Amino acid sequence: MSFELAVSLASFAAGAVAAVAGFGIGSILTPLLSHRIGVELAIAAVSIPHLAATAVRFLMLRTSLDWAAFRSFGVASAAGGLTGALLHGAAGAPVLRVVFASLLLLAAASELFGLARRVELSAGGALVAGGLSGFFGGLVGNQGGIRSAAMLALPLRRDAFVATATATGLLVDAARMPVYFTVAGRELLGVAPLIAVATAGALAGTFAGRTLLGRIPERAFRLVIAGLLVVLALWMLAARR
Repeated sequence: MSFELAVSLASFAAGAVAAVAGFGIGSILTPLLSHRIGVELAIAAVSIPHLAATAVRFLMLRTSLDWAAFRSFGVASAAGGLTGALLHGAAGAPVLRVVFASLLLLAAASELFGLARRVELSAGGALVAGGLSGFFGGLVGNQGGIRSAAMLALPLRRDAFVATATATGLLVDAARMPVYFTVAGRELLGVAPLIAVATAGALAGTFAGRTLLGRIPERAFRLVIAGLLVVLALWMLAARR
């Protein structure tokens, strides 16, 4: 299998997962591209298909956005994520990844065993949870997973959950893209074919995932999110070996 074909298939899967869970594109594509172009350039390169797929996903779900959750949790999560990202290089990544994965497993277990459904955050609590989850996600370099994990404590229905997570991701993308283009613009041009393949795959996956999301019953949606969080946590633990 050629590397370009692997990127195409992975980006399709990433777009589909993100359309269902609100996270997954960076988690799946960044490690794959880093094998070919290095971690730093991979992070910048993946931001392009991430932005494209996230924008399309938001257009699909914009009428379902929960503005109250977005103004409190979403804005705080984006601000915390950008702050944490600034400290990403100074953090002890291996230890943090273990803690991060453990938090994802805890959030998933809380949902699977019904504990998360007994918690309902106030506006102030959502603000704090958004800021802390965003900061920690930015510090580790994986904001989407911890964002969705924290959002399990919000009383959001399926489409509102994904729409709010998506709008939050767009805020982060809007802030970080100018930085990436300023710092790595020339290098990004050098890997433009890979970026084009990844973007096309992520967009195709987004449309497929949107159809899949509509077929997931409301009662099962949070269990699906919990299962995907477990997969992400196990992948992060395996990746550090």
